[in-house]
Amino acid sequence: MAAEPMSLLGLEKTSLRQQALAALRRAITTGELPPGTHLVETDLSEMLQISRGTLREALRQLQQEGLVAAGARGRLSVRHLDAKEIRDIFAVRAALESLAARELCALPDRTEIIAVLRGAVEKMDRAAEAGLEERIEADLDFHRTLCRLAGNETLLHSWRSLEGNIRMSIMFAGLDRAVKNMSVPRHGEIVDAIATGDAAQVSEVITEHMEGAAAVLVA
Repeated sequence: MAAEPMSLLGLEKTSLRQQALAALRRAITTGELPPGTHLVETDLSEMLQISRGTLREALRQLQQEGLVAAGARGRLSVRHLDAKEIRDIFAVRAALESLAARELCALPDRTEIIAVLRGAVEKMDRAAEAGLEERIEADLDFHRTLCRLAGNETLLHSWRSLEGNIRMSIMFAGLDRAVKNMSVPRHGEIVDAIATGDAAQVSEVITEHMEGAAAVLVA
């Protein structure tokens, strides 16, 4: 009987950590906590009404995602990306997503996969009338889905490790430039290229997509 309360407490703690993580990630992505902001544990734990231990767990996850970095004496702050880092991030994205798309092109029947990807594009279209956060999530969901459908867990894990950096690149650019990269027709072109089954064409489309996105963000 003693094990049951412990299990329930574990679930509650996990929930608090996840809620804190989501709140902090949202604050960074939307600019409420801009790049360079020092993250003071006492202040944040009081604002979020959680223990400092739970807060530290959330901050460790944000470090792994690339949203938070340790500076002098281990002090944590919201990370700032420079133009070269953004170009590097999108070059790696181009390689990963091109690989995913080529693997999809090799499938004999892509009907169901194309339907899922078109559904992700439609989700982006619906989010266009919503706030920035919803648009960011719909955009990321499209690219994450593309990698997931390839069925390559190493590829998906590699892409997920870039998610925090992708979010930070949006903060670097600002709202107007970031929104330009969330164009629904541009993402539809990727799906159309995969539908043809032409691996060379889809690699070219995705590479141009990523190069164009990086150029917009660092302009």
